[in-house]
Amino acid sequence: MSVREWEGLQIPTAGDFVLDQAHTRVGFVVRHMMVSKVRGHFGEFEGKIVIAENPLESSVEAVIKAASIDTGVADRDAHLRSDDFLSADKFPEITFRSKRIAEHSGNEFKVVGDLTIRDVTKEVTLDVEFGGAATNPWGKHIFGFSAKTEIDREDFGLTWNQALETGGVLVGKKVTIEIEGEAVRAE
Repeated sequence: MSVREWEGLQIPTAGDFVLDQAHTRVGFVVRHMMVSKVRGHFGEFEGKIVIAENPLESSVEAVIKAASIDTGVADRDAHLRSDDFLSADKFPEITFRSKRIAEHSGNEFKVVGDLTIRDVTKEVTLDVEFGGAATNPWGKHIFGFSAKTEIDREDFGLTWNQALETGGVLVGKKVTIEIEGEAVRAE
């Protein structure tokens, strides 16, 4: 049996899952010139989710390759990989390790963990929406989720900016991290 009932949800039975890269997007949104938003994503990442017998004891670890950042503009991506921002050569990985599930209501969970960007680790809370569990047409047990949090990039040493003649700055301080994910049971 691949799913079980828990507090009115159909959730996966206990076990290890890995992110399905073909069906997962690790993205972000940041303000540009105080008037618009730039969206981007990371193309290379891996993650392991352990669904515990008690679902509230489940955990997640994720590793994102900093150099895989993609905003659709090559020059901007190169700048984001540079020492002004991610320092991808010196700090090739962005990591997240959960510490606990702080609370839940229905299919919504608050997952608290340590996010490390460059060499700075800060505790963040992911707002996670459980999307459901199923068996795909190839017999693999899967589940889906959405996760979101907002960080202040300057807390992680990403302080580069440029003042605008009209007031304000080129790059916003707040970054929204958005993950649309699908995980498959590890074999």
